Amino acid sequence: METRSAEKAWFLRALTVLQSPRPVFAGLRDDSDEAAEVRQDAAGAIVWLAGIAGVLATTVASTLLDDPARDWLVVTVWAFLAGGLYGFVFYFVIGKVLHVSLRKLGSRGSFRRARHLLGFAAAPVALALFLYWPVRIAIYGEDLFQFDGSDGNTTGTIFAWSFYLFVLWGLVLLVIGVRTVHGWSWARSLAGVAFTAVITSGLAVAVSVLDALG
Repeated sequence: METRSAEKAWFLRALTVLQSPRPVFAGLRDDSDEAAEVRQDAAGAIVWLAGIAGVLATTVASTLLDDPARDWLVVTVWAFLAGGLYGFVFYFVIGKVLHVSLRKLGSRGSFRRARHLLGFAAAPVALALFLYWPVRIAIYGEDLFQFDGSDGNTTGTIFAWSFYLFVLWGLVLLVIGVRTVHGWSWARSLAGVAFTAVITSGLAVAVSVLDALG
């Protein structure tokens, strides 16, 4: 019963991290097995939702309905499954990059805590699934998932790029989280997140180049 109550408390914290992040991140300081177990489901839920929001912004999503045989059911199922995979791959890969970056700056935290820190910091991206995507889909409909859709005009392009405001919000939360968990200065915390972002960007470019060459 106590475990279930603790798990529910972390799901509530997943919502409050958007408004009052410091108390939520402070809870990550306890990295005991018991503490990590009760918060892992909340972190995983955020990651899955953020993954769906993220995968909808990919170039693959923008061509899903080019095939007339596909419909909204296909888009929905694809977004759910691919989003989960996308989210958890990034959760573990970027989580490891974050862990290594913070260790280089003196952190003694575990890989698990780095993942959970990243997971709760991804809450704004998960929020985009409920605030940003419903509005964009309501405006452009199927054109969002077609190569030559009407969302390709200037207004549509600006709207598309506004998604990254949620990503930026997540990065800000990550800096706050690193600073809160480790008790570091703003400069040191920012450096840890910046190292993570640079390495992750480099990996993304490398994968893109290999995909193009393939």
